[in-house]
Amino acid sequence: METNDNIQMKEVSSPPDNYLAWAIISTILCCWPIGIFAIIKSTKVNSLWQQGEYAAAQKASEDAKKFSIYAAASGFIFVILYLILVFVLGIGGSLLNEF
Repeated sequence: METNDNIQMKEVSSPPDNYLAWAIISTILCCWPIGIFAIIKSTKVNSLWQQGEYAAAQKASEDAKKFSIYAAASGFIFVILYLILVFVLGIGGSLLNEF
């Protein structure tokens, strides 16, 4: 068996998941700057696989998943911080009106 980047041909049966749906959803709903990197990585998975770059395709798949999670987490954190800010300013603003 030939090896290509430490992956044997018998271990390779189908391309890894490209997480394109997750990348698009996290880009639209959460944090688009990080989500764009996820989309770029996810679109490289299939082309690398077809070129026989199995390890690079696996790495691109892992990166797409990682960036999608980062985009979703940063979007979630931003929303939480925004709600805290609005709540604190709302309470503070109403207390200032009492005096």
